[in-house]
Amino acid sequence: MPLDPVVLFFLLGLGAGLARADLKLPAALYESLSVYLLLAIGLKGGVALAKFASPALALEVGAVVLLGAALTVAAFALLRLKLARADAAAVAAHYGSVSVVTFAVAVSFLARQGVSWEPKLTLFLAVMEMPALIVGVLLARCGGQRRVEWGRLAHEVLLGKSMVLLAGGLLIGWAIGEAGMQKLSPLYIDLFKPLLSLFLLEMGLLTAARLGELRHTGAFIAVVALAVPPAFALAGLGTAALLGLSAGGALLLAVLAASASYIAAPAAMRIAVPEANPALSLAASLGLTFPFNLIVGIPLYWSFTRTFWGL
Repeated sequence: MPLDPVVLFFLLGLGAGLARADLKLPAALYESLSVYLLLAIGLKGGVALAKFASPALALEVGAVVLLGAALTVAAFALLRLKLARADAAAVAAHYGSVSVVTFAVAVSFLARQGVSWEPKLTLFLAVMEMPALIVGVLLARCGGQRRVEWGRLAHEVLLGKSMVLLAGGLLIGWAIGEAGMQKLSPLYIDLFKPLLSLFLLEMGLLTAARLGELRHTGAFIAVVALAVPPAFALAGLGTAALLGLSAGGALLLAVLAASASYIAAPAAMRIAVPEANPALSLAASLGLTFPFNLIVGIPLYWSFTRTFWGL
């Protein structure tokens, strides 16, 4: 199966970064693209969610919250084999949380396959960020003496850029409906993949910059970064089966479970667990897991989904 064109832009950035080419997007453009992607995903999910919302949705949200918390605990138990408590908890929080960009690439992948998915997956994306961060802090503090500034942490998580834009986009999309979205579609639908390709070009450059840190983390963290995503994807597929999701929705939940945060989680862990080494988390999540999921993981999880859903 040929790679999605947007992934090729990521590989261009990765190759240019590793070759130390004179290539870098302006910081303002990178920030603008991240704002755009978060809003676009939220808007499209909100529009569709307005059509299909049901009372059962609250139970499904509770199930994915439990999934995020369980993945964090599982990652922590594995990481504690080699890492100190604070480092293990911080890295585990990254792996229990989610990557918006990986989700966006998976949405693009499904569009290429002509496969639909449930709009509530965008809501799942928004809520899966929080439980992992809270559980990660609790795991770091068990038996510790340092007091957690929960108010500051809650502000960072709930009012951080990614959460505000995703939740805000969901609410706006829900409020304006399909008719209102048609007026915005030239920007938020037609240009989604072209602008995503530019963002992934910059992500390739950032990934290349982080790969060097893996020399200082040892082989263990590299093995975890590559072995955990497929295992967590299977947990996501199991949850999708329990929730009765379609094949497209199942793939997206698998991708959410397999992805690792490198935006919200680093900010939250910096506040709550400052003694943890951020190079461990970022080298694993951005240096290895992110490119693995983009290049190998999403097609692999789709093959799992097709097998389990009998396609």
